[in-house]
Amino acid sequence: MRVALLGFSQSGKKTFFTLLTGRGRGASGFPALKPGETLEGIALIHDARVDALATIFKPEKTKYAENLVALCPDMAPGDAKREWLEAARRCDLLCVVVRAFTSDEVYHPSGSVDPERDRLTLEAELLLADLELIEKRLERLAKEKRAGLSPQQAQEEQTLIKLKTTIETEMKWVPLALPPHELEPIRSLNLLILKPVLWVFNMDEDRLGLCLGHTGDAVFTVSCRIEQEIMDLEPAERGAYLKDLGLAASGLDRLNQAAYDALGLMSFYTVGKDEVRAWTIRKGSTAPTAAGKVHSDIERGFIRVEIIKFDDLIAAGGEAEAKARGKAQVKGRDYVIEDGDICHFRFNV
Repeated sequence: MRVALLGFSQSGKKTFFTLLTGRGRGASGFPALKPGETLEGIALIHDARVDALATIFKPEKTKYAENLVALCPDMAPGDAKREWLEAARRCDLLCVVVRAFTSDEVYHPSGSVDPERDRLTLEAELLLADLELIEKRLERLAKEKRAGLSPQQAQEEQTLIKLKTTIETEMKWVPLALPPHELEPIRSLNLLILKPVLWVFNMDEDRLGLCLGHTGDAVFTVSCRIEQEIMDLEPAERGAYLKDLGLAASGLDRLNQAAYDALGLMSFYTVGKDEVRAWTIRKGSTAPTAAGKVHSDIERGFIRVEIIKFDDLIAAGGEAEAKARGKAQVKGRDYVIEDGDICHFRFNV
């Protein structure tokens, strides 16, 4: 999964990127970027279930699921260049950082801190970028119409007109779920309005629980300073620190979970003495599709999958005991993988 990290300058994007990926941390510092350059890094999805399984199996390697995070160039109101746009279109999810923290040492490009003003401006920039692309494509289709449009082009025109009307009427981010016959002709345009978006308000630590007038899974608050303090602690100390702050999980963990939820993703696991690993698949995926995540040969030669539920294995204290309790299930090609399934694939190629 590719996540685009977007926002105005001085919003905390670079800090979030460093916290998520580790790039820019240490003696080397943050790499110097050319104007308009996008920086990419891998963010590990820290998963308590992986940790629990690793405690039982004591594997040689432990692998978390991963996100690729793209730190896009700064957005700016009215900037016609939109250097951030190309990288954002290549991503699956838009994570937009909005500044809500105050600091005499960090200037704000607009002269004052106003989270709602900035969110509305950022929203407008995203929508205008799509509107411009849609209008250009409709102009081209209008010229091609003289020679006659193919059925696919005709459907593309109808869909683009529908989206153009929606954007111009609403001028706000409205989640859109197009049916396949409408989506397919415009898929290559990579329109932003068809991607899920997460609004991340970067807060002062003493205002972290403040409601900013927005609700829903796509909006939440974090504090860069608190996240940095959490990262500086030993792993064993982090839980107590979060509890003292009244938080169930770090903002970075909540961000990764929100990203998973927004894209309809989940994890299954493979276990053994050599490796305990989390794998990412879309909700509703069947067993052969999950097998293909591990290796294409396993999908091609899929015979069956042996499933143990995570809670059953933890309760049993190990794989052998879980099987002795009758908790292992053998499933075929039609089985739909569930979140947390521990899988052993059987195949023949």
